[in-house]
Amino acid sequence: MDRNYGAELDDLKARMAEIERLVRRMAGLEEQPVFEGGNDRAEKPELLQEDGIESCSIYFSGSYRSGDRTIRCEPQQRQADELLGVNRAKAAKVLSALGHKQRLELLLEVWNEPLTGAELVERLNMGTTGQLYHHLKALTGADLLMQEERGGRYTIPVHRRFPVLFLLSAVADLIDTSDYIAMTEARNEAHSYLGAPAKEGYDPHQLLWAVVSNTIQEHQAGFCSEMGIYLHDDGSVTVADNGRGISTKLLPQTGQPAVQSVMTNLDLFSDPKLSFFAPGAEKGISIAVVNALSRWLSVEIRRDGGIYRQDYRHGIPQSGLMTVGETNETGTSVTFSPERELFAGRFDRAEIEARVHELHEAYPGLRIRVE
Repeated sequence: MDRNYGAELDDLKARMAEIERLVRRMAGLEEQPVFEGGNDRAEKPELLQEDGIESCSIYFSGSYRSGDRTIRCEPQQRQADELLGVNRAKAAKVLSALGHKQRLELLLEVWNEPLTGAELVERLNMGTTGQLYHHLKALTGADLLMQEERGGRYTIPVHRRFPVLFLLSAVADLIDTSDYIAMTEARNEAHSYLGAPAKEGYDPHQLLWAVVSNTIQEHQAGFCSEMGIYLHDDGSVTVADNGRGISTKLLPQTGQPAVQSVMTNLDLFSDPKLSFFAPGAEKGISIAVVNALSRWLSVEIRRDGGIYRQDYRHGIPQSGLMTVGETNETGTSVTFSPERELFAGRFDRAEIEARVHELHEAYPGLRIRVE
């Protein structure tokens, strides 16, 4: 009998949470909603309720060293209704000022080291000073930067450092949404990746060939000798190989597994040599594009003695990377169902076998089966 490891892990998490709740109650500790890292959407914090109205308080404090000084932020508390009632027009101006890529780069560049305009031009490879001083003028006028003296170095005022840190902290928890926004845009601009659609819709085989091309690249690199293409009754398809398996290590920049970046970052494989191009398309189809244009997708990885799985819907992770078993094998399996609103028809076995015959001739060392 096949075991549902995902369901077993969910049940174990629920039991552990209940045990923790009981221990806290026995100890007389007040229960508070807890925000934990990761992308497991099954673990959602609960809002406190007061007279049927949602309420929340944000507590913050901290300290850091700047040169030979220690700067402290005294403990503070902000109510959610206060934050949500902020002047929206002014809040939008602040966010748009910091949301400009070059202005954010300027702030972060002078965070630890005061720099002159000439030094900033050199470090940021701006080429000219005109654009730089336009941004510097805006930031100094907003009291986000200060100049030591006319023509001197720029730095961030001490009283603005903690608010910037708090904002970056919140952005760090929302950083993955930038990938999801890009994936939504990819669906809206499917023609850029798939070329002109037929009257009924786009050809779903283009997504399949893009996934197959990843295995071909792994074979060309000398790490893959077998590939299987499995057609399912529900219209989905699986491409499995015995390559190295996509990396599952956590990335220090985001704290997310590398496979999640591979599956959601549309810019990661922007090199045309690493993407499959559909006829008439402007952009290549990477595995992240396949994910964005699929109704749902599941990736299973076998490497480092474990079997790992992550599920997506419209390109958005539905869980963290789960460990679902152990194995001595290596490889990657990608199962996906094309978005029905974009693609017409089902996968055709005869067309797939014809393409596999061509691949056999081009790559005789790669064993391919269709089932």
